[in-house]
Amino acid sequence: MSAPVRILTAVPICDGHDSAINTINLEFIRHGIEVVYLGFHRYAGDIVRAAIQEDVGAIGISSYNGGHVEFFAEVVRQLKKYNAADIKVFGGGGGTITHDDQRIMQRNGVDKIFFAGTSLGDMTQWVRQRYGTARKRSLGKSPDMKLARKLTEIEDSYAQRKRPRKKSAAKRHSLGKTRVLGFTGPGGAGKTTLIDEIVLRLLQREPKASVAILSHDPSVVGAGALLGDRATMINSQDDRVFMRSMATRGQAGGLSPATEDCLALLAQSDFDYVIIETVGTGQEAMPFQSKLIDQTVLVMNPDYGARLQLQKIVMLDLADIVVVNKSDLDRAKTAANEIERRLEGSKREQRLISTVAKRHRDRGVDKLCDLLMEKK
Repeated sequence: MSAPVRILTAVPICDGHDSAINTINLEFIRHGIEVVYLGFHRYAGDIVRAAIQEDVGAIGISSYNGGHVEFFAEVVRQLKKYNAADIKVFGGGGGTITHDDQRIMQRNGVDKIFFAGTSLGDMTQWVRQRYGTARKRSLGKSPDMKLARKLTEIEDSYAQRKRPRKKSAAKRHSLGKTRVLGFTGPGGAGKTTLIDEIVLRLLQREPKASVAILSHDPSVVGAGALLGDRATMINSQDDRVFMRSMATRGQAGGLSPATEDCLALLAQSDFDYVIIETVGTGQEAMPFQSKLIDQTVLVMNPDYGARLQLQKIVMLDLADIVVVNKSDLDRAKTAANEIERRLEGSKREQRLISTVAKRHRDRGVDKLCDLLMEKK
């Protein structure tokens, strides 16, 4: 079993057209491709940083804003600047990219331009054939590239049904200043937005701090995965933040088979904070078995159903901090009271916080950040 084809897709700055790229992304993942989706209105620097950290084989750009010749060329230029020219660039733009533009863009180093009318099947087949073989990787010069390629080696070893030859054996006491934080919770609770707000506060409060994020999304059964957390990580587009997206690749419970080893590598890589986010989890999930994690956070939506549902959520007994996000909703106060009563029987010291992650300067998020920064 070989590692899946892995690409990054994005829409350029000053371009909010995402219908086409979303349709293409879906077709790609149906055919076994892992797609890291960066979203729309993205600068060339954002795209290149993400592509290097994610160690993708190629970048696919959907451009409808008319600046495609210059924008594609800038992405290629920056890839060369960071010694990452082995990451290729392709794309399209409906009727906005002409055949004359295509010839210029390919002379500038773009692999392929797809025109309006190209079938999704032909596009998918070309991407699989072009980027499905092992590429000749340049030697990593930047710290991000070196770390990204080590993470890829770990993931690939699991894809080939074998563990890494030298398994990381990190111990909690050996990690020094690194603080490891785990976030989990059901889909739609706002975990990614909340983490992005926490990262913003960490960067502001500690001007020299560095943060790593290990984010998970589910693999489609028998197919690829849409790794879309970067699309909502606005504050985390920072040179002090390293983010890696991982697919579960058939493993239940919210994490990937390679997560433990990847987490150990990040935790030993001199970051001040390492944040791990699971996929949306259910009642039975207990994803954080690692002894490397300092604090675990369960993020919940107020609309979880009847009170009886709370009795079934295992993580309510295990989380260090329980967050009721979206607490501006009508049922939020009732939900907080019900969860508080549910936690009263626990023998562990647990904290309950209400947040509105989407709200600017939310006091609940400030309080959560205070707790996560506490040294124990």
